Amino acid sequence: MTDLISPADDRLIVALDVPSAYEGLILANQLGDAVSFYKIGLGMLTGGGLALATELKQDQGKRIFLDMKLFDIGATVENAVRGLAQFDLDFLTVHGDPYVVKAAKEGAAGKNLKILAVTILTSLDREDLDGALIKPGDIRDLVAERAGRAFEAGADGVIASPQEAAMIRELPQAEGKLIVTPGVRPAGAELGDQKRIATPAAAIEAGADHIVVGRPIHRASDPREAAEAIVAELRR
Repeated sequence: MTDLISPADDRLIVALDVPSAYEGLILANQLGDAVSFYKIGLGMLTGGGLALATELKQDQGKRIFLDMKLFDIGATVENAVRGLAQFDLDFLTVHGDPYVVKAAKEGAAGKNLKILAVTILTSLDREDLDGALIKPGDIRDLVAERAGRAFEAGADGVIASPQEAAMIRELPQAEGKLIVTPGVRPAGAELGDQKRIATPAAAIEAGADHIVVGRPIHRASDPREAAEAIVAELRR
């Protein structure tokens, strides 16, 4: 008798970047057992995002990545994370500034919630950083530097583009840490607002533990088929 292979692979995180929890639940039901891990972002927070997270986690046994990118004074971040940690979520993002990471870890103390630090958004390029008065330098070097500092502050992992995953994985501080990569597009997919991208397999080969894919799945004519194709690529 051969072992059955689960159709889902939790290296794939599907971004539920749809307007409401109702539409998110419809998409999750379409994907069924082909997907085991979902990202719920800030855009859905006022559309019932936390309720959807709870339903997917408790009723369907899915893993949940809450992508809030929290950034505030330390005490506020700590209190916010402490409240969110009660929802039994898996991943939560905060900005990668060391004091923010430290505060988030304090708020998550005693829970299984993993704190992921945002390095530099994958929608940004050097021109965007110049406009924001970010110090000069190659984006990849800045991402690696921010990742190292976030790890030293206690981050369980980082968010970085596929193009920086290999550099981060080589950092001594990265041992045992997670790398989660948005900006992943299957071959032939539209780029959307992403500027630093790679294919799913290339991202994993570069050192990512998880990839985040949104529009190429939820805008597909058959979302489940699109998700299954990505899982098949990862397993190859």
